[in-house]
Amino acid sequence: MIRHIVFWKLKVEAEGASAKENGQKMVDAFHALEGKIPGLVSIESGLNFGKAELGNGDVEYDIALDTTFRTKEALDFYQGHPEHQAIVAFVKKVVTERRAVDFEF
Repeated sequence: MIRHIVFWKLKVEAEGASAKENGQKMVDAFHALEGKIPGLVSIESGLNFGKAELGNGDVEYDIALDTTFRTKEALDFYQGHPEHQAIVAFVKKVVTERRAVDFEF
């Protein structure tokens, strides 16, 4: 099994929406992938509910994604899948920073 975990910092405002609104759009889009991509076992995403306002840089990261895949090939397939790529296009417009880790367990 493969775990793919990603964290993002959001812009205060982008695409005509606040960091919180854009973060929620990301969460909803990632959750909508469930059951649509072969080899994707689980997908969870959420906004940081810390005291600082999202997008202000005071929070380590504003949003997290935690996914599990059956194989490395399944992760590669997910990365190139058109529905995932549509999310990536949006994410690139609304984030300032990204960190990721992939590991096998």
